[in-house]
Amino acid sequence: MTIASNLNEFLGKRVENFNPETGIVNPETVVYRINTDYDEAAQEFDAKLDAFANDARVGEVTQLIIGMFDQESSTTTESLVNKLVSFKDKLQQLTHLFIGDITYQECEISWIQQSDMSPLLAAFPQLEYFRVRGGDGLRITAFAHANLNTLIIETGGLGPDTLKDIMAADLPKLEKLELWLGSENYGFASTVEDYATIISGEKFPGLKSLGLKNSEIQDEIAIALSTSPFVKQLDVLDLSMGVLSDKGGEALLNSPAVKELSFLDLRHHYLSNEMMGKLQSLGIKINLDEQETADKYGPYIEVSE
Repeated sequence: MTIASNLNEFLGKRVENFNPETGIVNPETVVYRINTDYDEAAQEFDAKLDAFANDARVGEVTQLIIGMFDQESSTTTESLVNKLVSFKDKLQQLTHLFIGDITYQECEISWIQQSDMSPLLAAFPQLEYFRVRGGDGLRITAFAHANLNTLIIETGGLGPDTLKDIMAADLPKLEKLELWLGSENYGFASTVEDYATIISGEKFPGLKSLGLKNSEIQDEIAIALSTSPFVKQLDVLDLSMGVLSDKGGEALLNSPAVKELSFLDLRHHYLSNEMMGKLQSLGIKINLDEQETADKYGPYIEVSE
């Protein structure tokens, strides 16, 4: 499963848990993750974050990962966001930030209590990459960022309010967008029409990589994208982790724009062997790993609870 383990590598660099006793040693080659363990008191996370921010080499850090921040699943990220904002002058070189490198063993994705990320994004105008995991309570109410190139939002259910925030965003340099739509049992309550301006390219015209994935409406999304001229502009289309069936596969197969992609990711799907064979004949790089079989309760997305 995608969230079965913490990251060992982040954008080509090795990931290490930050140890206050050792401090920041190799910020050029290592990305530090600040997290708490099961046997640590809640305040230990704050102590680690303080130690990190007060390290003599913190000004050299360009990439940062926040892992498990509290063993109490009712704790939101609000205080974490505020603390990071308070350290903005010490982290002036920060360009890549991931909030929520949390495995399902540590906390189910639907239990992660997020908050408004707007203060964080405003405090770090130099950010190029922002990734967040967990949809419960997630908002970006004043979403404008001049330099953000990559936005990744991982949820078991992307709520309508969060989607509205994304649709209202001003992100002129955005080239990669990845959204995990999730299940209606965990907050997803939208239709493919709600994503129309993304699918058409109207909302984020500079995209080169688009992921609308982990979805119960994967077929509808595939069908809508198959007739969108905007797909010709994309290098990568990611419809993985969802319940894509032959219905959506047929639409992709017959789309001239899809044939021009550099990479089509359909991993974790419900396509037949016959349809998989047809898609493999498109002549593009394609991921068809993890062919699933629906049981009597129906097909399942990869990540929901």
